[in-house]
Amino acid sequence: MDPLAPNAALVIIDMQKGMHSPALGRRNNPDAESNIQRLLSAWRQSGRPVVHVRHMSRSPTSVFWPGQTGCEFQAALQPLALEHVLEKNVPDAFIHTGLERWLHTRSIRQLVIVGVITNNSVEATARSGGNLGFDVTVVSDACYTFNQSDLSGRLWPAEDVHALSLSNLAMDYATIVEAGAILTRSREAFREGV
Repeated sequence: MDPLAPNAALVIIDMQKGMHSPALGRRNNPDAESNIQRLLSAWRQSGRPVVHVRHMSRSPTSVFWPGQTGCEFQAALQPLALEHVLEKNVPDAFIHTGLERWLHTRSIRQLVIVGVITNNSVEATARSGGNLGFDVTVVSDACYTFNQSDLSGRLWPAEDVHALSLSNLAMDYATIVEAGAILTRSREAFREGV
């Protein structure tokens, strides 16, 4: 694992009120939000950049349709005034958002990605980040997903969907770690004045 750069960006994906909708079904990793909060606190303390990504759906039936409370950020993860906020309409946070340019303008090469849904927006964004040459880390216990049926109708538990998605990312696109490892790296870099 590379040392944590002084400008490593924490990218928080789609942590909106709509993610609590019962319509989304059963999820895994009930501690994801608290792990994201711990990481966000560490990033704020160290002065590293934070990017908040908000999904704005193109489907009127979505919990993320503009104007609904589902689009709002969760209370514990509200962006601060100086933190970057971007909106996306597709799973990948790099598509039509200016994220790549925003990162390049600030010479940011290292991304730490957290949020939801593991096998959708997290995976899509991490894949693009890796393909674009960024050093991408996905924090496994700061993400979650939901039960999912495959094309044959078989229901897969959220834990399996999550694990397979992270395994796909680990092959070519991202390093997969737990929040504790990132927090340790952050504290070490902070002590060393990095």
